[in-house]
Amino acid sequence: MGAVVFLHRWLGIAFCLLFAMWFATGIVMHFVPFPALADAERFAGLAPVDIARVAIGPVEAVQASGIADAMRVRLVQRSDGPAYVVSGASRLRAVRASDGADAAVTSPDIALVVARDHAGRRGLDASRASVIQLADYDQWSVPNGFDRHRPLFRVALGDIRGTDVYVSSVTGEVVLETARGERAWNLVGSVLHWIYPTILRSNWALWDRVVWTLSLLALIGAVLGAVLGFVRVRIGRGTALSPYRGWHALHHVTGVIATAFVLTWILSGWLSMDHGRLFSRGELTPAETDAAMPQLDWRAVSSIAWRAISPSARENEWFVFDGKFYRRDRISLDGQVMFRAGEELGDRTGSLGSAEIQEWAARLASGCGMPSVLAADDDYPARSTMPGAPVYRARCGEVWFDIDGADGRVLQRWDASRRAYRWLYGALHTLDFPILIAHPAIRSALVVGLCTFGLLFSLTGIVIGWRRLRHSFRG
Repeated sequence: MGAVVFLHRWLGIAFCLLFAMWFATGIVMHFVPFPALADAERFAGLAPVDIARVAIGPVEAVQASGIADAMRVRLVQRSDGPAYVVSGASRLRAVRASDGADAAVTSPDIALVVARDHAGRRGLDASRASVIQLADYDQWSVPNGFDRHRPLFRVALGDIRGTDVYVSSVTGEVVLETARGERAWNLVGSVLHWIYPTILRSNWALWDRVVWTLSLLALIGAVLGAVLGFVRVRIGRGTALSPYRGWHALHHVTGVIATAFVLTWILSGWLSMDHGRLFSRGELTPAETDAAMPQLDWRAVSSIAWRAISPSARENEWFVFDGKFYRRDRISLDGQVMFRAGEELGDRTGSLGSAEIQEWAARLASGCGMPSVLAADDDYPARSTMPGAPVYRARCGEVWFDIDGADGRVLQRWDASRRAYRWLYGALHTLDFPILIAHPAIRSALVVGLCTFGLLFSLTGIVIGWRRLRHSFRG
């Protein structure tokens, strides 16, 4: 027991400030998430595609891009003309729709015009906009999702909200938007909570190892504290008593009361850094990827290349699903028209159907039942990229696949490991239990209340740790 006391004492001294920071910043994060460009904001910034200026088709765009494993081609209207964005497994490339030339953005002037046009369509004031920097990373663009767009132009709009817009140098699209208040709250929220300084987070492998190790040590310290807390409880006259006095007694009592929450929250926080170490990642296996995404001859897409494209479409996308080519035209945020190669006009509207999802799932696994559309209160939630579009779940034995009906993307692969992870991490760390998701006010009150109690408990540890250190230095 002496070793347990020693380890808990010094791990507690080392991590008590970290615990307090995690609880305090957890409250902030619940209300102010990390900056991102929502699809509604992205779509609002798009202009209708000027088809009259399009001289080449998606087939020529794929050939001009040089991306051999192209799976998606999008046509968007940029400030300098329409452009195709060709997506492969690991890279993107934009080509001009007028002549197939490289459409990467190298000029700050073009990036500035793109940002101003985006802001204008979003109703933001960009009269004083200016390009601040071209950089691979800054505090708000460190997530891995931006890797294929780096470097990014950061444009300050100079508006009352202090809005910054980030333009991809690869595709010329706006990929991130932040506001001054959002950035300020995140400095005392996500940046601290995730230990997200740019210099560390820009090296993902190093950041991953550092935060995973710190979280594991913090979990060990909490487990040792829980063991000591219950061992030291004294029962007298039917009441549980602490043998300690003062701050030690307060730490002991609040620790015993908060044990379940603190342990589950620290455990689930550590699991947020799992990244495939103990649990599956929710992604298709290499074999499933090969089966689900066969390489096809893009010349077959010609039958739906230009069929009845609406002049009001703000985005056209050609993609491969289950070995077939599709085109979807985004008319509005929650509305689109979809065509499949080889079918007559009007046969395809809206989204993929369950029969197509079933055929796709049969490529990957055996024993698949008829796919079902997910309900809003499903225990394993998934949301389409387009509001109102269905998400299908194909159950193939013990493995489930969630597919976005709007564009055929695999949103999640649920095997037994991933389903366990959903509860051990998501439910325990953010309280996203279906019953609480249905009552957001109650969920928010629980998050704030529990994190506040955890913060107060941590503060008692800080006081005790400071006194111990001061005593050790004096001795």
